[in-house]
Amino acid sequence: MTTLDTHTSFPDDFEIRGPIGDIDWTQFANCKGKTHLFFAPKAERPQARARREAKARSLCNSCVVQATCKEFARVNREYGLWGGESEEERHLAGFTIAAPVGLRSAKYRHLRTNGVPADVAMATTDGSVVMIEGDASAASVAH
Repeated sequence: MTTLDTHTSFPDDFEIRGPIGDIDWTQFANCKGKTHLFFAPKAERPQARARREAKARSLCNSCVVQATCKEFARVNREYGLWGGESEEERHLAGFTIAAPVGLRSAKYRHLRTNGVPADVAMATTDGSVVMIEGDASAASVAH
């Protein structure tokens, strides 16, 4: 039997697996039950973020599954702090996420012109907005 800490033991032949598919490794993570440290609340101030992330990173730095966790986040394009690495740090390491950090998806983003949702309109070079309703070939131009 191998002991990770005073509360957790597992068989010597147990393999910590990941990334993707099998996520049994999460049961050994120091962050279990502490998600509030790893995902930013709405409208978090920079100083509060720095304090929260410092606490989270200290848990990650002493975690037995840190490398597996980091790899899982890189492969699965996760948000938040995983394996002591933020989404910005993953991006800088060459692991991009589905949408740029800090931007909402196109579904919710609105064009500045007329406040038309991006999924039903397209801006043109002259500043007008092309309204696409249903069939894209039947587009009308709004000025």
